[in-house]
Amino acid sequence: MLSYLPGLVVAVLIASVATVLGHFAPVVGGPVFGIVLGIVAGSTLPALRTQRVAPGVAFAGKGVLQLSIVVLGTGLSLAKVVQVGGDSLPVMLGTFVVALGGAYVLGRALGINAELATLIGVGTGICGASAIAATTAVLRPKQSNVAYAIGTIFTFNILAVLLFPPIGHLIGMTGHSFGLWSGTAVNDTSSVVAAAYSFGDGAGPYAIVVKLTRSLLIIPIVVVLAFVVARREAASQGERVRIPWRKVVPAFLIGFLVAAALNSLGVIPADWHDGLTFLGTFLITVALVGIGVGLRPAQLREAGHRPLLLGALLWICVSLASLGLQALTGTL
Repeated sequence: MLSYLPGLVVAVLIASVATVLGHFAPVVGGPVFGIVLGIVAGSTLPALRTQRVAPGVAFAGKGVLQLSIVVLGTGLSLAKVVQVGGDSLPVMLGTFVVALGGAYVLGRALGINAELATLIGVGTGICGASAIAATTAVLRPKQSNVAYAIGTIFTFNILAVLLFPPIGHLIGMTGHSFGLWSGTAVNDTSSVVAAAYSFGDGAGPYAIVVKLTRSLLIIPIVVVLAFVVARREAASQGERVRIPWRKVVPAFLIGFLVAAALNSLGVIPADWHDGLTFLGTFLITVALVGIGVGLRPAQLREAGHRPLLLGALLWICVSLASLGLQALTGTL
């Protein structure tokens, strides 16, 4: 573990700078600054590639990533999930299906590799960078795909914050309906908060609960992806396809559920929530710094414009699907 220390210190220091920048530009957020600063540092500072630093930086992109998901579980209340679920579940599941189905169909049509399309689809359909982080922990994708997916999600977070409130007022949405729309069609939590509170009319608190409930969709998608990856690895090694449950249900996912359960039972004091949310976001920032340091800009250029086009199409489809499903369920 001591061999990881120098690289972890570097990742934490860069993440601290990213967090400060994210404080002044909350719509961008610390995690996005983290991966950008990581890419810049990795490209300009050869010392980060030495055997002394590299192991810790690599651990930040894996071990710290998994820990961040567990910590973020402390922000979920299963009681609130049940309370909000009745109204929002049809819209939430519908947009989730549109995001993943669209990622598969449109990704193939655009010639985007399945790994990158999955990351963009999960980020759009669940909760942006957090969902991409959880998926990365089991899918183990190329670092360039992670960076491109986060960049794509970030682009449409900004557009959502700018466009959703005026569109909501234009079509006469109530605070409740706008909270449901932003909570199901905007990606990262910070952008959901910015859009909903900009709209006003009480949209903010409801949007946050919808967004946290939507985050639980991380669980089934991670389990399915873990099973697919484990099955593929077993088959490639010529083994009989018998998947241990530990590979299908990763330890960090169990930790996430335990943390959410403890919070729901009131074991975690309410005055700890802000600090734990900050810690979870900071750990994701540290992890993304680690991923960014190992990335090269040339790897991003190779992907071209098609992933961004996929993100745009998915964002539009999910936004329209959310409004359509609200109209059908009488919540618009």
